Amino acid sequence: MLTRRPFRWQSALLAAAADEWNELTQSDWLEAFSHHPKIGDRESLRSRYPATHDLSEREQAGVTQASDAILDALAEGNLQYEARFGYIFIVCATGKTAEEMLTLLYQRLPNDQDTELRIAAMEQQKITALRLNGLR
Repeated sequence: MLTRRPFRWQSALLAAAADEWNELTQSDWLEAFSHHPKIGDRESLRSRYPATHDLSEREQAGVTQASDAILDALAEGNLQYEARFGYIFIVCATGKTAEEMLTLLYQRLPNDQDTELRIAAMEQQKITALRLNGLR
């Protein structure tokens, strides 16, 4: 991305970011996922990811109003997902309630490895685009 600067338009920045993301390997995607906080894990947002916790907290605002039962279900679903796929559940949380994210998590659990990796990568690409749009 640095070698492609400067970007005259936001659309050019977003297109370059998408191009770069799509050129990455599966290993690169998994590396990116490993630096992402788990959905609903408030402690993780604060302690492990202090540099981006404000961004992630805003993106995951839908979990702040969630009941303990929903948060517990998200935590359990995250464990099942990570055990099945080997990485955390990635979803573009912006604008979604905790219940919606939980539903998506359980809808995606039956996916095969390749399908789910592509979905997770698309979700991460959405998150990146949102963050880049916030740089204006």
